[in-house]
Amino acid sequence: MTARTDIFLSYNREDQARAKVFAEAFAAQGFDVWWDVGLKAGEAYDEVTENALRKAKAVVVLWSKKSVQSRWVRAEATLADRNKTLVPCMIEPCDRPIMFELTQTAELSHWQGDAGDSAWRSFLSDVYRFVAKGGATPAASAAPAPGGLNPAPAAPPVARPSVYAGKPHHERPSIAILPFTNRSTERADEVFAGGMGEDIASALSLGRGLKVISQGATAAYRKNTSDLRTIGQELGAKYILEGNVRRVGANLRVTAQLVEADNGAILWTQKFDRPLSELAELQEELVEELAAHLGVQIQKVEMERALRKPGDITAWEAVMRSWANYVRMNPESVAVAVAEARRAVSLAPDYAVARATLAMGLALLYQQTGYRDRALIGEAIEHAETALSLNPNHATVLFQVSNTFGNAARHAEALPLGERAVELNPSLIDARQSLACSLSHFERYEEALIELAEGDLNRSGFAGGSTL
Repeated sequence: MTARTDIFLSYNREDQARAKVFAEAFAAQGFDVWWDVGLKAGEAYDEVTENALRKAKAVVVLWSKKSVQSRWVRAEATLADRNKTLVPCMIEPCDRPIMFELTQTAELSHWQGDAGDSAWRSFLSDVYRFVAKGGATPAASAAPAPGGLNPAPAAPPVARPSVYAGKPHHERPSIAILPFTNRSTERADEVFAGGMGEDIASALSLGRGLKVISQGATAAYRKNTSDLRTIGQELGAKYILEGNVRRVGANLRVTAQLVEADNGAILWTQKFDRPLSELAELQEELVEELAAHLGVQIQKVEMERALRKPGDITAWEAVMRSWANYVRMNPESVAVAVAEARRAVSLAPDYAVARATLAMGLALLYQQTGYRDRALIGEAIEHAETALSLNPNHATVLFQVSNTFGNAARHAEALPLGERAVELNPSLIDARQSLACSLSHFERYEEALIELAEGDLNRSGFAGGSTL
């Protein structure tokens, strides 16, 4: 193992079922997790484990009645403590080894995998901080640890790259929603502000295009938002949203601004005013509106940058260029959109959004040529089915495939896909338009009109808004 792993998971074998819950939860947050179930036949257990332990940025020790008695777990915890990578937690009530009694330890005896659990999120925030700083530099010399483990030699400092450098071809832009600040003295406003960040992050996650940084990770910056560039680097975020809540006369005002993490440039800022008499209904309405505006702005920035970029296009950027060319909807622009989508697929064949974008473009060409070129719709269906197999729970993939199936007269298949797309992202106008088309085919006109009206209210569509 040459590269540094994000997390080394230390536990007793008899706690493997609980360890699996932690490993899967960390992986779901995007961490690279090492635990010994991944050992290959023939590998020396002690050598591989020691190597992984030394190079982990964070060592998560799961304390239990069995693990506190384990020589291996104690040795791993000792070395992690010495290297300043130790992040321990309790998975059942027990007496920790005396040398670790003064180490801050999370209490997660109750936790069974709930991503919204407050204790888990607080612990996750601690882990993020260790991983973000890459683990402290280990001491160069020290007494051998129990079990024969010796401290790793000090490593030279490594320059931190841009948060968006070296990303995969289809890497999505990432955003961190910082906790909103309450600038009034009302307790009710404090609760309101506290919920805004969480709800906006949840709303943005519905589109499954933006990579939304966990609220557990951003909670650590509740009282320290002065250096957004550093925050962006530590969280791995390309964009940062910050905001505040305050009372202005009879209104509650929410102010938000979108910042580019690398340079601190303000890309968008807006105020949202609502009467205090409607406070109970405010939060959901404001979250939907703010998330829709935010998605529009980020997509606009991403499209403009992709169109200006002369070369070295990523699959994500090729998709952005493709979407930008769908706006005019004439044969020439659709042909360019298809060409860009083909480029995205060639760069990242397993990128579902690229496949679905290409499928929809080919289906549009098929429509514009009078439904005569069967080769076009045949290829469109092939890419649509591949997109579904790659990611069946992506709102943009679903509405694009629904459109493709509709053009192929596969209406019975198109309808549930449109319904699922709206369920996943109710603010996506294109999903509602796609569903309205499917409903109209089955003469369900009143329902179709409702979808179009809802879409018009949201105004966050594919051509002019957010499908992120």
